[in-house]
Amino acid sequence: MSNDSLRGPVLLTGAAGFIGSHAACALLSRGIEVVGIDNFDPFYPRGIKEANLQAVHAAGGRFTFVEGDICDGPLVSSLLNDHRVAAVIHLAAKAGVRPSIVDPPGYARANVLGTSVVLDAAHRAGCERVVVASSSSVYGNAPVAPFHEEMDVDAPISPYAATKRACELICRTHHHLTRQPVACLRFFTVYGPRQRPDLAISAFMRKIAAGETLQVFGDGSTSRDYTFVTDIVAGILASLERIPAHGYRVWNLGNSSPVTLSAMIEAIEGVVGRKAVVERMAMQPGDVERTWADLARSTRELGYLPATPFVEGLEAQWRAMSRAMSRA
Repeated sequence: MSNDSLRGPVLLTGAAGFIGSHAACALLSRGIEVVGIDNFDPFYPRGIKEANLQAVHAAGGRFTFVEGDICDGPLVSSLLNDHRVAAVIHLAAKAGVRPSIVDPPGYARANVLGTSVVLDAAHRAGCERVVVASSSSVYGNAPVAPFHEEMDVDAPISPYAATKRACELICRTHHHLTRQPVACLRFFTVYGPRQRPDLAISAFMRKIAAGETLQVFGDGSTSRDYTFVTDIVAGILASLERIPAHGYRVWNLGNSSPVTLSAMIEAIEGVVGRKAVVERMAMQPGDVERTWADLARSTRELGYLPATPFVEGLEAQWRAMSRAMSRA
């Protein structure tokens, strides 16, 4: 995607986060001006997000960053209008399945109210299009795999998944009423450099390297469709470019190659060069048994083709983590 297909900057919510910082760099590399917003939610240390922003600034290009809350309607509206924003990529959210069980109201506020505020402000500002991050968690424990976009997703099993499904419905209604093009992207277990520290691959790499015990939930047979962050970002940019032709659309962005928990740990052992010390724990409420993306629609309509093999992606993530740990 180039700046030729947009008439102005992109507002990127969650710009200091894992996926957001990578998306910002990709947009800037294509000559697209980016206006970023992030509230530095204390879910993990602020310094991690500040380091992400340093990487964005190092990418060059026109980048403006504002610390703020997406639920602040006047602030979001002023950013859109003052910068004459043409499109919105809305990635900001409270993430994590297990923490959402502890704080359902917080997740509803940030994810559902925040998305509603962003959509309303984007429409009022006359933005051309909006891309919204959803999640593979909306599929719950679907009985058939791989998961395709027309499946019934009305049985989420965590508050986080329920908020993401609610956001999809809000986006559909928003498009119906305003005709503003809106894409909803179901991300499948994203990993890579700058991954959030709470996510399994990041946490397991640190603990295996330090010789600490891993608490592993279940017997290791659960599986995830791990997707490298640059592949996800390619899908985000393709959806931003192509959503006007569809109006409202849901697209899976995954890798379509599920990896079991046991195989993931074994692969990390190989990359880190150390055996894991494992403590088996009971399965946790809200955790799904598997994720597996059917990519037929996103390949056909977006040209989306994930290109990063799992071990290659792990090696890239471990190199980045090793550099960060050596600087700490």
